[in-house]
Amino acid sequence: MTPTDSTQNQISWLAVPTETDVPEGVRKLWTKAEANVGFVPNVFRAQALNGEQFLAWWGYFNLLLNKEGFLTPLEREMVAVVVSGANRCIYCAVSHGAALRELLQQAGENPQTADLVAVNWRHASLSPRRAALCAYAERLTLHPAEVAEADLQTLRDVGLSDQQILELVQVIGMFNLTNRVSGALGFLPNAEYHGQVR
Repeated sequence: MTPTDSTQNQISWLAVPTETDVPEGVRKLWTKAEANVGFVPNVFRAQALNGEQFLAWWGYFNLLLNKEGFLTPLEREMVAVVVSGANRCIYCAVSHGAALRELLQQAGENPQTADLVAVNWRHASLSPRRAALCAYAERLTLHPAEVAEADLQTLRDVGLSDQQILELVQVIGMFNLTNRVSGALGFLPNAEYHGQVR
Protein backbone atom coordinates (compact mmCIF):
# COMPACT_ATOMS: atom_id res chain seq x y z
CA MET A 1 0.00 0.00 0.00
CA THR A 2 1.37 3.42 -0.92
CA PRO A 3 0.91 6.61 1.14
CA THR A 4 -1.71 7.80 -1.36
CA ASP A 5 -3.78 4.69 -0.60
CA SER A 6 -3.85 5.36 3.13
CA THR A 7 -7.03 5.19 5.16
CA GLN A 8 -7.95 6.42 8.62
CA ASN A 9 -7.33 2.92 10.03
CA GLN A 10 -3.82 2.56 8.66
CA ILE A 11 -1.18 3.03 11.37
CA SER A 12 1.94 2.53 9.23
CA TRP A 13 2.91 2.68 5.58
CA LEU A 14 4.49 -0.76 6.04
CA ALA A 15 2.86 -4.07 6.91
CA VAL A 16 1.68 -4.35 10.52
CA PRO A 17 2.14 -7.81 12.05
CA THR A 18 -0.56 -9.73 13.85
CA GLU A 19 -0.14 -11.44 17.19
CA THR A 20 0.78 -14.70 15.47
CA ASP A 21 3.57 -13.00 13.51
CA VAL A 22 5.56 -11.65 16.45
CA PRO A 23 7.93 -13.19 19.04
CA GLU A 24 6.63 -14.19 22.46
CA GLY A 25 8.31 -11.18 24.08
CA VAL A 26 6.34 -8.82 21.85
CA ARG A 27 3.05 -10.61 22.61
CA LYS A 28 3.77 -10.27 26.34
CA LEU A 29 4.50 -6.57 25.95
CA TRP A 30 1.28 -6.03 23.99
CA THR A 31 -0.70 -7.85 26.71
CA LYS A 32 0.96 -5.80 29.44
CA ALA A 33 0.22 -2.54 27.60
CA GLU A 34 -3.42 -3.52 27.14
CA ALA A 35 -3.71 -4.23 30.86
CA ASN A 36 -1.91 -1.05 31.96
CA VAL A 37 -3.24 1.60 29.58
CA GLY A 38 -6.27 -0.09 28.03
CA PHE A 39 -4.85 -0.40 24.50
CA VAL A 40 -1.75 -1.40 22.60
CA PRO A 41 0.11 1.71 21.37
CA ASN A 42 0.27 1.75 17.58
CA VAL A 43 4.05 2.20 17.72
CA PHE A 44 4.22 -1.17 19.50
CA ARG A 45 2.33 -2.79 16.64
CA ALA A 46 4.09 -1.02 13.78
CA GLN A 47 7.67 -1.49 15.02
CA ALA A 48 7.02 -5.15 15.86
CA LEU A 49 7.39 -5.93 12.17
CA ASN A 50 11.03 -6.49 13.19
CA GLY A 51 10.26 -8.02 16.57
CA GLU A 52 13.69 -8.39 18.14
CA GLN A 53 14.77 -4.92 17.04
CA PHE A 54 11.56 -3.50 18.48
CA LEU A 55 12.22 -5.20 21.83
CA ALA A 56 15.77 -3.82 21.91
CA TRP A 57 14.46 -0.30 21.17
CA TRP A 58 11.76 -0.68 23.82
CA GLY A 59 14.26 -1.76 26.48
CA TYR A 60 16.26 1.45 26.12
CA PHE A 61 13.22 3.67 25.58
CA ASN A 62 11.53 2.23 28.68
CA LEU A 63 14.68 2.76 30.75
CA LEU A 64 14.98 6.40 29.68
CA LEU A 65 11.32 7.38 29.95
CA ASN A 66 9.55 5.12 32.42
CA LYS A 67 12.09 4.16 35.07
CA GLU A 68 13.41 6.32 37.88
CA GLY A 69 16.09 8.54 36.45
CA PHE A 70 18.09 11.69 37.05
CA LEU A 71 15.46 14.00 35.57
CA THR A 72 11.83 13.95 36.71
CA PRO A 73 9.28 12.09 34.59
CA LEU A 74 7.62 15.44 33.82
CA GLU A 75 10.91 16.92 32.61
CA ARG A 76 11.61 13.92 30.39
CA GLU A 77 8.14 14.04 28.84
CA MET A 78 8.44 17.80 28.31
CA VAL A 79 11.70 17.26 26.43
CA ALA A 80 10.05 14.47 24.41
CA VAL A 81 7.27 16.84 23.37
CA VAL A 82 9.67 19.66 22.42
CA VAL A 83 11.79 17.34 20.28
CA SER A 84 8.74 15.74 18.67
CA GLY A 85 7.19 19.13 17.95
CA ALA A 86 10.42 20.42 16.41
CA ASN A 87 10.58 17.30 14.22
CA ARG A 88 6.86 17.51 13.38
CA CYS A 89 6.43 13.93 14.48
CA ILE A 90 2.69 13.41 14.69
CA TYR A 91 2.85 10.13 16.59
CA CYS A 92 5.19 11.27 19.36
CA ALA A 93 3.86 14.82 19.68
CA VAL A 94 0.34 13.46 20.23
CA SER A 95 1.18 10.45 22.42
CA HIS A 96 3.76 12.21 24.59
CA GLY A 97 1.64 15.33 24.67
CA ALA A 98 -1.02 13.16 26.33
CA ALA A 99 1.55 11.83 28.82
CA LEU A 100 2.72 15.36 29.59
CA ARG A 101 -0.86 16.56 30.16
CA GLU A 102 -1.36 13.73 32.62
CA LEU A 103 1.87 14.47 34.52
CA LEU A 104 1.09 18.20 34.68
CA GLN A 105 -2.37 17.45 36.06
CA GLN A 106 -0.90 15.07 38.65
CA ALA A 107 1.51 17.84 39.70
CA GLY A 108 -1.40 20.25 40.18
CA GLU A 109 -0.40 22.27 37.13
CA ASN A 110 -2.38 23.31 34.07
CA PRO A 111 -2.43 20.37 31.62
CA GLN A 112 -2.97 22.80 28.73
CA THR A 113 0.69 23.75 29.12
CA ALA A 114 1.45 20.55 27.19
CA ASP A 115 -0.21 21.97 24.07
CA LEU A 116 1.83 25.16 24.31
CA VAL A 117 5.03 23.17 24.74
CA ALA A 118 4.20 21.07 21.67
CA VAL A 119 3.79 24.11 19.42
CA ASN A 120 6.14 26.70 20.95
CA TRP A 121 7.50 26.14 24.45
CA ARG A 122 8.42 29.85 24.72
CA HIS A 123 4.72 30.65 25.17
CA ALA A 124 4.30 28.25 28.07
CA SER A 125 5.56 30.45 30.98
CA LEU A 126 8.03 27.80 32.10
CA SER A 127 10.41 27.97 35.05
CA PRO A 128 14.03 28.84 34.18
CA ARG A 129 15.02 25.18 34.59
CA ARG A 130 12.28 23.87 32.28
CA ALA A 131 12.95 26.62 29.75
CA ALA A 132 16.65 25.67 29.70
CA LEU A 133 15.77 21.99 29.12
CA CYS A 134 13.43 22.92 26.28
CA ALA A 135 15.89 25.34 24.67
CA TYR A 136 18.67 22.78 24.73
CA ALA A 137 16.36 20.04 23.38
CA GLU A 138 15.31 22.28 20.52
CA ARG A 139 18.89 23.36 19.74
CA LEU A 140 20.30 19.83 19.72
CA THR A 141 17.39 18.66 17.55
CA LEU A 142 17.46 21.46 14.97
CA HIS A 143 21.15 22.43 14.97
CA PRO A 144 23.21 19.44 16.16
CA ALA A 145 26.36 20.50 14.33
CA GLU A 146 26.36 23.85 16.17
CA VAL A 147 26.16 22.43 19.70
CA ALA A 148 29.32 23.08 21.71
CA GLU A 149 30.56 22.60 25.27
CA ALA A 150 29.50 26.17 26.07
CA ASP A 151 25.84 25.15 25.60
CA LEU A 152 26.08 23.02 28.74
CA GLN A 153 26.68 26.06 30.93
CA THR A 154 23.07 27.19 30.59
CA LEU A 155 22.03 23.78 31.93
CA ARG A 156 24.49 23.97 34.81
CA ASP A 157 23.27 27.49 35.61
CA VAL A 158 19.80 26.09 36.37
CA GLY A 159 21.21 23.35 38.58
CA LEU A 160 21.63 20.31 36.34
CA SER A 161 24.29 17.81 37.36
CA ASP A 162 26.44 15.95 34.85
CA GLN A 163 24.24 12.86 35.26
CA GLN A 164 21.14 14.92 34.50
CA ILE A 165 22.79 16.49 31.46
CA LEU A 166 23.76 13.07 30.12
CA GLU A 167 20.22 11.76 30.63
CA LEU A 168 18.82 14.88 28.93
CA VAL A 169 21.03 14.27 25.88
CA GLN A 170 20.05 10.58 25.83
CA VAL A 171 16.32 11.44 25.91
CA ILE A 172 16.78 14.00 23.14
CA GLY A 173 18.71 11.42 21.09
CA MET A 174 16.08 8.74 21.68
CA PHE A 175 13.29 10.99 20.48
CA ASN A 176 15.18 12.12 17.42
CA LEU A 177 15.61 8.44 16.53
CA THR A 178 12.01 7.55 17.27
CA ASN A 179 10.67 10.62 15.47
CA ARG A 180 12.65 9.71 12.36
CA VAL A 181 11.28 6.17 12.34
CA SER A 182 7.70 7.27 13.04
CA GLY A 183 7.75 10.09 10.49
CA ALA A 184 9.45 8.11 7.75
CA LEU A 185 6.92 5.27 8.01
CA GLY A 186 3.74 7.26 8.61
CA PHE A 187 2.97 6.00 12.12
CA LEU A 188 -0.32 7.41 13.41
CA PRO A 189 -1.16 7.70 17.12
CA ASN A 190 -4.00 5.81 18.75
CA ALA A 191 -7.25 7.77 18.91
CA GLU A 192 -7.23 7.39 22.71
CA TYR A 193 -4.28 9.79 23.06
CA HIS A 194 -6.19 12.72 21.61
CA GLY A 195 -8.77 12.78 24.39
CA GLN A 196 -6.58 12.08 27.40
CA VAL A 197 -6.75 14.74 30.12
CA ARG A 198 -8.98 17.03 28.03
